[in-house]
Amino acid sequence: MNRKILTSIFLVVTSTALFTGGSFANSLKLDVKEHVLKNGLKLLMLEKHDVPIVCVRINYKVGSVDERPGITGVSHLFEHMMFKGTKIFGTRNYAAEKPLLDTEDDLVAKLCDEKGKEESADTMKIESLGKELEEVRKKLRDLVVKDEVFSLYLRHGASGLNAATSTDGTYYYCDLPANKLELWAFIESDRMKDLVLREFYSERDVVMEERRLRTENSPMGLLVEQLNAVTFIAHPYRWPTIGWRSDVQNITKSDTEEYFKRYYAPNNAVIVMVGDFNPAEAVKLVEKYFGDIPGQPAPPKVKTVEPEQKGERRVEIEFEANPYIAISYHVPAIGHSDLYALDILSALLSDGRTARLYKSLIEDKRIAVMAHAYNGIGKYPDTFTFIAVPRAPHTVATVESAFYEEIEKLKKTPPTDWEVQKIKNQLEADFIRDLNSASGLANEIGQFEVLSDWRYINTFMDKLSQVTAEDVMRVVNKYLTKNNRTVATLVKKENNSKAKETNEKTKGEKSTATN
Repeated sequence: MNRKILTSIFLVVTSTALFTGGSFANSLKLDVKEHVLKNGLKLLMLEKHDVPIVCVRINYKVGSVDERPGITGVSHLFEHMMFKGTKIFGTRNYAAEKPLLDTEDDLVAKLCDEKGKEESADTMKIESLGKELEEVRKKLRDLVVKDEVFSLYLRHGASGLNAATSTDGTYYYCDLPANKLELWAFIESDRMKDLVLREFYSERDVVMEERRLRTENSPMGLLVEQLNAVTFIAHPYRWPTIGWRSDVQNITKSDTEEYFKRYYAPNNAVIVMVGDFNPAEAVKLVEKYFGDIPGQPAPPKVKTVEPEQKGERRVEIEFEANPYIAISYHVPAIGHSDLYALDILSALLSDGRTARLYKSLIEDKRIAVMAHAYNGIGKYPDTFTFIAVPRAPHTVATVESAFYEEIEKLKKTPPTDWEVQKIKNQLEADFIRDLNSASGLANEIGQFEVLSDWRYINTFMDKLSQVTAEDVMRVVNKYLTKNNRTVATLVKKENNSKAKETNEKTKGEKSTATN
């Protein structure tokens, strides 16, 4: 689950002309201009005239957190479907294509109904429907223009074309020549109002394969999926962004069409422009192409609140791979003052070869080949997570104990003022070094607007500068507790069986022992 926004949010500006007032580090302010259309669509604009490029993002405030059982993964599936075209793009003849798409849906529904009868299913009927469906799909394939939107962008000099889905949002990226901004507005407004779910079933299969490769056959992917599912017992942060297998397999077009109408509306979207353009002209352009798209009723907010965890939870996964361990602790949502100290803690533990986890677990004790900690920043309360890969022949238990040793040190003794200041200096240096990234700027403005408010960037450095060593110790004691943690381990099946046999023998030999 990609909830983490790294503290490298300092991809902010290219020159002091983009700021207003104050000293350089602690008073940085992005001079972002805002415009909201009558249909609720928000436009955020930041001028940057060093190169004739505009980095444009259109982000939708919908992610896996907005899903429900039965359609988990639908947000990620829509990320794919948005590249399949509209009534204009992606088709040779939409008038001929539309009835075939309807027939395909009807045949798929009949096929699913018949297969759902299981033992009483009519195999001859299934075979007949399958042949009929394949004939329809052959005709549809002849009408499809593959990747037309993508190709059109590339022909006009666009780059960085991509998309991403997280728990909290869905993001579409495009960097293009400044004189092609109207092309972007035409394409994206058409996708917002007239998306066609063509190649839906084949794309659903693509997502299934993606899930197989990135989660089911990936030790890290499987570990994180299980960790989140146990860490959150009520809140929808427990859903995997890619969706549960059975849900993805059975998502229907009708499910996705209703979801699209509700969440891909202009009042649930934000457009970000950073680069060489005139804001007044950009407003006119967005009004021209997006202004007639009707807004929808505001999507429902997530009402479920994760209950306070009352004790340690554990989950073990058997998998044919080297062992892994991950430990998560509940932490507050974006906007809470403790997150700044938790960001410092994350850097203290993980940033670079002088970080505590690297020095202790990898360099000194040599018990891990990777050890990391990160602070998740979510629209809703998230997690602070440790993750490591033991170095053979050491076990996950050894690494787990080493994690707790580092935590206990910080509970009793705060980091030195020198350590905290060093981290602040490094973060500020990262900030200054990355000033030239208009693309990074657009990403961060858009991401934080989805999570809360883009102005979070304007106050981040100032808030971070106020964190003390005692604050770091305080949040360690407050959040990194046994009752607030969930531990997930991944072990080899063969080794795990041997370990269990050894444990059983030990129990038999020492049956009179007391704990």
